[in-house]
Amino acid sequence: MIFIQALLAGIYQVVQMLLVLAVAPGLVGLVRVVKARLIGRRGPPLIQPYLDLHRLLRKEVVLADNASWLFRVTPYLVFTAIWLAAALVPTFTTALALTATADLIALVALLASARFFLALAGMDVGTSFGGLGSSREMMIAALAEPAMLMVIFSIAILVRTTSLSMIVDFMLDGEVGLRISLALAAISLLMVAIAENGRIPVDNPATHLELTMVHEAMVLEYSGRHLALIEAAAMLKLALYMALIGCVFLPWGIAQPGDGPLAILIGLVTFVLKLACGAVALAVFETSIAKMRVFRYGEFLGGALLLSLLGAIFLYVSTGL
Repeated sequence: MIFIQALLAGIYQVVQMLLVLAVAPGLVGLVRVVKARLIGRRGPPLIQPYLDLHRLLRKEVVLADNASWLFRVTPYLVFTAIWLAAALVPTFTTALALTATADLIALVALLASARFFLALAGMDVGTSFGGLGSSREMMIAALAEPAMLMVIFSIAILVRTTSLSMIVDFMLDGEVGLRISLALAAISLLMVAIAENGRIPVDNPATHLELTMVHEAMVLEYSGRHLALIEAAAMLKLALYMALIGCVFLPWGIAQPGDGPLAILIGLVTFVLKLACGAVALAVFETSIAKMRVFRYGEFLGGALLLSLLGAIFLYVSTGL
């Protein structure tokens, strides 16, 4: 019995890793399609991100003469770290092989490692754009990571753990109720997700204007399969944050250990629907708001930190600790 459960957990883990890898480009494509429709344009087809990745994989890699080994290795490190982080987040079931290591602290560490190497690679060649993008990325990280950690602290006060599978089980028990603290933490996590993924109003992924770009400035020197890996990692990161928000605050539909094939199928369908709803909501939000100035990033992420801090204080007081 234990062997069968371990085998199923391994199968579910492989399915999840392949699932997030397969739907991440489609998620970005859906956001682009909805945004184009909202502003009265036809826009690119839904499969355009898949076509772009395929085109980049077929192109030859062009490297600067002074590029070091770090510049060559970073795309693989970034993609692996973010893909592993996405594999830790329960999407359609909590019966995964990596459940024991699916911890929010480990998730933040993997994302921070990917950001660290990408920022180093942006400065490696010595271009002005790379240094500009890396400095802005670190500025955003210095403001976003404390807010993310406070969200984790808020959830840990309530659930008494940072394990994602246990958080899902706790939320599915139905005893949580309506809590202002969780609402504040959810809003804070949404703001952090927008900043971490370089979406409007923090950054515009569709522009290459040197005065505004952050992520694109760090990867301007990449080409071919290296650029494909970085673009795929960015798509995976967006899917990861949507899955994380759905896992922690909207866990309905996620199958639990011991559930049958029907529950697994419902979990798969529910996960895809959550991503679709998140893509539509993101597209509507981005078309209804303008990009902010770089010097206002601190106000935006400072608000996220304040909301998460208030949520933690409310939970701390209400639980009587």
